[in-house]
Amino acid sequence: MLKKSLPTLLGATLAACLFAACSPKFDWRDYRSPDASFSALFPAKPASFTRTVDLDGVSVNMTMTAAEVDGTTFAVGSAEMADPLKAQAALLAMKTAMVKNIGGTIKSEKAVSAASSNGATSKQKASIEVEASGMQNGTPMLLEGRFVAQDKRIYQIIVLGKEKHIVRDSVDTFMSSVKLN
Repeated sequence: MLKKSLPTLLGATLAACLFAACSPKFDWRDYRSPDASFSALFPAKPASFTRTVDLDGVSVNMTMTAAEVDGTTFAVGSAEMADPLKAQAALLAMKTAMVKNIGGTIKSEKAVSAASSNGATSKQKASIEVEASGMQNGTPMLLEGRFVAQDKRIYQIIVLGKEKHIVRDSVDTFMSSVKLN
């Protein structure tokens, strides 16, 4: 009986190892924010927390929703400003703080402004897209970020991690999945 069960046990163990090796690193999940008007695909189960941040002299409560895979953070932060003009000014403060966190140098940056009309209401929308590289504890880091002001609401959409661990397809999947309502 032991002779029959040993090959079965070895076979089952080998199969389990093969399945574990094939398991996806990224487990993409659809997330819809209960507080801010956005949805996104996260590569793992996201967690949310809120804290007060200073954006160039303006104190706001920012809710950050993030997931981490292999030391790479995928996150969407959002807050509401008192005034749409302050929301647009906050974009630069968010971008500067994120780049400064990694002692970074901006590799590329693109700013976009637009006004949209929805019948009776019109919305101002501005965004800054940035790629920056830097160091954190002696490790090369990469930041891909989009900072958006839409009326009074501001968003910080980032992927941040060790440069050698960042998978470009995953960055593209996450960034393109974020929908601001």
